[in-house]
Amino acid sequence: MMSSRPRVRVPDTAKAGEIILIRALLSHPMESGQRRDSSGTIIPRKIVNSFTCTFNREPVFSCDLEPAISANPYFEFHAKIVKSGEFEFAWTDDDGTIYTHKHTIEVA
Repeated sequence: MMSSRPRVRVPDTAKAGEIILIRALLSHPMESGQRRDSSGTIIPRKIVNSFTCTFNREPVFSCDLEPAISANPYFEFHAKIVKSGEFEFAWTDDDGTIYTHKHTIEVA
């Protein structure tokens, strides 16, 4: 099984008031619990069921995910930056595991 790891693209700097593009991907198998392995045993369900992005602890983007989402869930969205701060990204798995990534951005 692949290890789950976040990959995020956020600019390191921006101008005050600039709208930036944010890309976030989590390498994750997203097993629905309906497939069988080569020996016929059901592969246990293991999905990421929520994603959140905050900036300086204020919500920017969040969503709930369902088993029909493909492996390696990818998100792309925009945010308007008015001051320097830190983005925090969090993906929550069925078993309560939370995969996080942080990225600081400086406003010139």
